[in-house]
This record gives sequence, structure tokens and C-alpha cells, in this order.
Amino acid sequence: MNKFLYILLTFTILSSCSEYQKVLKSEDIGAKFKMGEELYNEGKFAKANKLFAQIVPNYRGKPQAEKLMYLYSHSFYKMNDYYTAGYQFERFASSYPKSEKLEEASFLGAKSYYMLSPVYSKDQKDTREAIEKLQEFINMFPQSEYLSEANKLVKELDYKLEKKAFEIGKQYNTISDYPASVKSFDNFVFDFPGSTLREEALYYRLDSAYKLAVNSVEYKNTINGLVHLKKERLEQAKEFSNAFKKAFANSKHLEEVNQMSSILDEELQKYSTKS
Repeated sequence: MNKFLYILLTFTILSSCSEYQKVLKSEDIGAKFKMGEELYNEGKFAKANKLFAQIVPNYRGKPQAEKLMYLYSHSFYKMNDYYTAGYQFERFASSYPKSEKLEEASFLGAKSYYMLSPVYSKDQKDTREAIEKLQEFINMFPQSEYLSEANKLVKELDYKLEKKAFEIGKQYNTISDYPASVKSFDNFVFDFPGSTLREEALYYRLDSAYKLAVNSVEYKNTINGLVHLKKERLEQAKEFSNAFKKAFANSKHLEEVNQMSSILDEELQKYSTKS
């Protein structure tokens, strides 16, 4: 019995493959559409896609074109070919603005860009594009059933940008490029005012400013004459210290911040004594 079932299964598979190849090579676009849809519904998206690709030009302007283009676009999405899926869904939305599938296609097109977003440590060009596409969808369909998911995806992408910017500033701190670190964290605080990484960003900004100040030379020669460089940097670090303690009075970094603040006060007191 088992041998018979094995033979039957093998025969069925071979017959199915033979039929697929026959339709694939035929000139009958109706047969290609019919088998393509059947394969799509069975989850055989790559095979369906090959059939759809052959007949897309033949159906332009015909009533069945809308359905074909939706299935064709969706097959790319199901195959994880998100570059092509995003492009094809956008073409669908542009070609069929009154389609009942417009909202779904627009969302999946935007989500395709989300799927292309890399890890935060890599270049974030695709992440920014994905945020733009999802925001366009949210603006176009403010009552969409996909709104909650779209907002969630935007939030995830925003965090990648925050994490990327934060790690750049932290890396500058690690390699002791304190001016670059301070500037990076200044930009971070401005660009991401509500970030969950704000506490850490303000701490590392202070840490960089503190190390820059206490190790600074006294004066810098400029076109306008000598500038009291160390005093200026000490004052800036002290401002950062006060800002941190005001914003995060119960921070895990508070002890270190208080130590830095105390040393800054001692250093600044020297200038008060001189004057």
C-alpha cells in the first residue's frame, strides 16, 4: 500500500510539473492566467509569478488587468522580493486609484520599503524612504484598518534612526574625539526630543564635554585675539551637568554626574579667585 501511494504521489507531481511546463510554453494567455491564479492560491508564488510575467503586457487595458496586476504585485511580496513588490504596488495604486484593493496595495507597497530597511549600524537611506512611504500611506488613509500597524512600523524605523545617531555620538566618545561627540549629541537632542535614548545621550554629551574641558589648553589664538578656551569649555560642561540633573534627577548616572559637577565647580572657582 505504501509503495502504491508513493508511486501515485510521484506520478501526480510529475504530471503537475509537466502541465505547468506545457502552459508556460503555450501561447494561451487565458490558460496562463487561470493556472497562475491557481498556483498563487496554493502558495506557489514563484511559479505563479513566472506565468503572470508572461501575460502582463497582453492584459493592459482589459477588464482582467486589475486583478492580474494585484496578484502579480503580491506574488513579488510573497517571494520576499520587496524592491520589486514596492515598485509594482505603487504602479497598481497609480493605475487603479478606484480599486477596492487600493488601500491594501498601498499599505503593502509601503511595508515593502519597511522590509528593505537594514539594521541600524548600516546606512539608513532605505529607512528614511520607508518612513516617507508609510507616512504617505497614513496621510492618505487616516481611517485605515492598517493604521495601527503602519504607525508601529514608523515607530520602529524612527528608533533605528535614533539608535544610529546615538551610536555615532557614542563612538566619537569612545575614540576620544570629544568635540565631535558633543556636536553629535547636540544634534541628537535637537533631532529626537522624545527619544527613549535621551538620558544616555545627555550623559555621554556631558561626559565628552567634561573630558574635553578638564584636558583643555588655557587659551586659543584666533583672528580676534586670545580666547579663554578652557574656561568656556568648563562653563559649557557645567551647563550640561545642570541640564542633565534637572531632566533626570533619579538617573543611574547621578553619582558620576555629581562627581563631574564637583570637579567642574573646583576648576571654575580658580577663575573666580583670579578675578
